Amino acid sequence: MAIEPGGYSWWYIDAISADGRHGLTIIAFLGSVFSPYYKRSGRHDPLDHCSLNVALYGPDHRWVMHERPSTDVTRDARTLTIGTSQVRWDGTMLEIEIEERDTRLFNPFHRRVCGKVRVFPEALNPASFALDPAHNHIWHCMAPRARLEVEMQRPGLSWSGEGYFDHNRGSEPLESGFNVWHWSRAHMKSGAVVCYEGERGDGSVFASAIRFDREAIPVEVDLPAIAPLPRSKWQVERRTRSEIGVAHVRKTWEDTPFYARSELASKLYGEEVVAVQESLDMRRFASPVVQFMLPFRMPRQSAK
Repeated sequence: MAIEPGGYSWWYIDAISADGRHGLTIIAFLGSVFSPYYKRSGRHDPLDHCSLNVALYGPDHRWVMHERPSTDVTRDARTLTIGTSQVRWDGTMLEIEIEERDTRLFNPFHRRVCGKVRVFPEALNPASFALDPAHNHIWHCMAPRARLEVEMQRPGLSWSGEGYFDHNRGSEPLESGFNVWHWSRAHMKSGAVVCYEGERGDGSVFASAIRFDREAIPVEVDLPAIAPLPRSKWQVERRTRSEIGVAHVRKTWEDTPFYARSELASKLYGEEVVAVQESLDMRRFASPVVQFMLPFRMPRQSAK
């Protein structure tokens, strides 16, 4: 699928290990929406600004996000190669082969991060949803439930757990479409629930809760009550939904000046659940201070 100038496409995976000790997110970006280089370039060539973001949470924490030019990116219907890493889909399973270096701040050693992650969807959802009336931003929950196997050589760790897999695409910059958003996903005893809400760039608001059954068939359901969460250390406002209007943060996975990702405990539709939640403030992202800081977090690689 072609990506228009100014547009983007990303594939997102998250997971929590069966023992609760580890977490993981992987995002493959084409037209990286958070790239300061893409923004400065005028966003004329999305494929010249691509990256694989890998975050391992818990023991042996790692964080990777190198931006790659178009000469380091190849793709076809089943394979996406970004630099030295590759994502492959065989029709039933997604395999991510990682060969990267840690890019965390205050880490002068840039330790090697390498291994494989396999994603086995329980079922695939064919439906996508527009997040704005003009259909400039599309969200597709591809697999609300999936089994993940993580085998990392560096750092040396191995675990399995349950996860989630989705895809977002758009024809304009994310900060043009949205001021803030809050998103969460939770597995239920049968199926899963995703809550999505926020404020668009024009000031209008949106909010929905979508429940997926075991076959990944989506149905829009009544939104649970708003459950405020404590602000992150960077004072990013966090919010989720919970049946009793109360939820608490079990772990904060990411805490940045414009973005927070957290592991929550809450209650949805009569069930106690563990959720992965994110809050994003694109007004902060667009600020000169954050744009100055971003290259230290996501360096751009030269062509091979």
